[in-house]
Amino acid sequence: MAQVTPRPDNTIAKAVEQARAAATVAAADFGVGEHLWCTSDGERMATHYFTCTHPAYPGWAWAVTMTRVPRAKSATVDEVVLLPASETALLAPAWVPWSERLQPGDIAPGMLLPTLDNDPRLEPGFTGGEMLPDDDPAEWSLTRALVAELGLGRERLLSPAGRTQTAVRWISGSGGPNGPDTRFAPANCISCGFFIRLSGRLGNIFGVCTNEYSPFDARVVSFDHGCGGHSDVVAEEREIDIPVPVYDTIGIDQSIFD
Repeated sequence: MAQVTPRPDNTIAKAVEQARAAATVAAADFGVGEHLWCTSDGERMATHYFTCTHPAYPGWAWAVTMTRVPRAKSATVDEVVLLPASETALLAPAWVPWSERLQPGDIAPGMLLPTLDNDPRLEPGFTGGEMLPDDDPAEWSLTRALVAELGLGRERLLSPAGRTQTAVRWISGSGGPNGPDTRFAPANCISCGFFIRLSGRLGNIFGVCTNEYSPFDARVVSFDHGCGGHSDVVAEEREIDIPVPVYDTIGIDQSIFD
């Protein structure tokens, strides 16, 4: 059975000019246009709709909600709001949480990006702080010294999932094997003297370029990446010909006797 929309209260329905006056006060410079319709919101409660004439709000309307107490001969304004009133109304984009809006490279100087406690890219590390110094101070000090010497001491480390995500991202990027630089390169980075291998498991695939003339200087590149700045490309001729050195085995340098 179809739901029947109740007719608005007769007193409120006739209070068009009162509703328009309230909308005009709220609208300020936004403008109030023609009266569109009046809808019932309940017993002795209805809303008048007026076109918003501001060019930045096409399809929007001023909604003036009014009510009437029992046996009263006049209506009272409850609220005035600006609402989208048609399918062509310009709406703001749907809200997206900041964690989903964040893109690679969005961190700027002075910004802090918190890391979730359960971030799958990280796993617990070993800091040596798990041992209380009160239990055995000597052993605790030795452990902390060993941790520092081995380069440990971080509370969280890159997890296998984090390494996999990183490797896929780097391989797919410009420092991977599929870029145009690699296709025209004389050899791969693994055989270049400017290539410095990373430490850890990522060092099995990646390193850093140190050639200041390469577009990949100070950037991570894969073993099978390449560019025109490979160290094995040596100039065949010098810009200036250097003559063969001549040795004087007959003359005497008098300055040594002075």
